[in-house]
Amino acid sequence: MKRFHMYDDHDRVTTPFHSHATAAEVIHGVDLTGRRALVTGGASGIGVETVRALAGAGAEVTIATRNPASAADFVRDLTAAHGSGSVRVAALDLADLLSVDAFARTWQGPLDILVANAGIMAVPERTVSAQGWELQLATNHLGHFALATALHGSLRQADSARIVIVSSGAHLTAAFDFDDPQFERRPYDRWTAYGQSKTADVLLAVGARRWATDGIAANAVNPGWINTNLQRHIDDATMRALGAIDEEGNIIPQPYYKEPTQGASTSVLLAASPLVSGITGRYFEDNQEARPVQGAEEQPGGVAAHALDHEAADRLWDYATATVTAVLR
Repeated sequence: MKRFHMYDDHDRVTTPFHSHATAAEVIHGVDLTGRRALVTGGASGIGVETVRALAGAGAEVTIATRNPASAADFVRDLTAAHGSGSVRVAALDLADLLSVDAFARTWQGPLDILVANAGIMAVPERTVSAQGWELQLATNHLGHFALATALHGSLRQADSARIVIVSSGAHLTAAFDFDDPQFERRPYDRWTAYGQSKTADVLLAVGARRWATDGIAANAVNPGWINTNLQRHIDDATMRALGAIDEEGNIIPQPYYKEPTQGASTSVLLAASPLVSGITGRYFEDNQEARPVQGAEEQPGGVAAHALDHEAADRLWDYATATVTAVLR
């Protein structure tokens, strides 16, 4: 069994890939023939490029998405590509634990790679899932937690499995509020809710250190700023205030913007590269392990101390477990 290196005092992991490297570049030379991968939200945005790279390296990839029909053309093109692994599509609604349970029950055999990529951002008004959780937290965190725990046996069966959890730099703005995580008493703020859900994603990677002895590594990633369908809930006025578009609605190019294939690169690195073999419980951005930060800093990026806290990770794990158990018992 491989020895795993978890978050503590350690040298940060670095790789030779720059911030705008593509998914194809970071996976070049890696052979995933015989490996099985599952990518949530793999029918759009950086999910498409994650699937393309993994399948291109020979993996058998399952795209899990709320709308399987939306992936039909993409799957057809990939299937026709010479040298690609097989790709299939399955229905999964992460905001509904019953859907997650139904999906997990259909999975047979080992799972080598789980990329928790699907997500929603900045839902304008407080909305709850079928199980009563604030929708961003339900989709971005609880659904993926339920999926990973339901597939734990398949991940363990793979012997050296990897979980990649797509978080965001927005986690820096909000710790997890255990007193009122569902915004039942405090005023709902869409950005605080989004930031909290992305902190929860990092805490999921930290909490999964308990699976290291099962040969399962879990790490979180900030893909960077990519213009995808994730921004669908953001109005033009907000996009202008963020400096993302001009008065005519055209995207204003910024040096830190990435194309989807560049945004997918860190996910693909963590999913498949031998450079990060045996690494677990960490947070990466721009194809490098991020530096821990305390509070607001002028230098952008980094990972917040509140997202690396072992006690918070274990407390959140127990909180999510209680919810899943109550629904599915």
